[in-house]
Amino acid sequence: MRFAASPWLFGALFALVVAALLVAGAVGHGRALARFGELPLVSRLRTFDPSSRRAVKGVLLVAAVALAFVALARPQVQRGQRLIPATNLDVVLVVDFSKSMYARDIAPSRIARAKAEVSRLVKDLSGARFGAVAFAGEPIGFPLTSDGAAIAQFLRQMEPNEMPVGGTAIARALERGREILARDPRSKDHRRVIVLVTDGEDLEGDPVAVADSIAKDGTTVHVVQIGGKTPERIPEVGLDGQVTGYRLDEQGRPLTTQLTAEGEAQLSRVAEVGGGRIVRSERGKTGLEEMTRHLRAMMTEELSERVETVYEDEFRVPLALVLLLLIADTLLGDAPRRRREEARGDA
Repeated sequence: MRFAASPWLFGALFALVVAALLVAGAVGHGRALARFGELPLVSRLRTFDPSSRRAVKGVLLVAAVALAFVALARPQVQRGQRLIPATNLDVVLVVDFSKSMYARDIAPSRIARAKAEVSRLVKDLSGARFGAVAFAGEPIGFPLTSDGAAIAQFLRQMEPNEMPVGGTAIARALERGREILARDPRSKDHRRVIVLVTDGEDLEGDPVAVADSIAKDGTTVHVVQIGGKTPERIPEVGLDGQVTGYRLDEQGRPLTTQLTAEGEAQLSRVAEVGGGRIVRSERGKTGLEEMTRHLRAMMTEELSERVETVYEDEFRVPLALVLLLLIADTLLGDAPRRRREEARGDA
């Protein structure tokens, strides 16, 4: 047996207060009799000593109060077991394809490493469905599918140089991820996750507000932050994928990328309000390996098929006993009925 609302059990201590009040009343009654006269003489004036009956009535009342709190605690008994089917997992991978992802602080480059590890993530999460969003200044989406290889191929063939609009519009990318989930009719019955992979902050929209809205829809937003706080030069990559130099600003100075304090705080807030976690790259790793382990553990531990014990409320039993005790307390008088009738006849 277990109790669904166990804190109510502490209320049963109130029965001790009722018992103490009853005892105090009995003691006060005895002192009143002593003040009235000598007890042997006073006892001769009574046709019946109600002390034992009052004690029984007190016990009935105290037991009723205690059982009332037991009923409020909702006692439950085991009624068997049931099979909980596995819950499907839908993952939308939102990957940053801004030109800063060409930086090589992670070998061979941020974007190349991210695409390789995203492909491994898709392969390792067998049984999940995937969608994808590639974004820079504007997002490009791929709908949910059980064909993980298609998702990996979609992201593998994309390049930062091919994005139609430059920039890092995280808010628009997250919104596109939500649209992909919303358009799939089966997704509402699945566990939904968005994994944002980026190296920068959004200077255009409000990704924190979008992540908060997504979380309210029941979707978790995780963040994989690639790149560090040290300035890193951005290579100029040709159409053949070869580095031809480094990008320069209008004054001819090298362009660099780094995670600012504001950007780090923004990404942390995105994960926080999105109900997810943030994983940061370190020691030459992107952090996608850790995210893969987390999602795989969730699939095997939280979402897998399992057996659940079924409990049923049994508050009716103590509640019925409360009613019976109160009825018995009401019917039990301070003196036998015959004695009371005889007393009235004598009068």
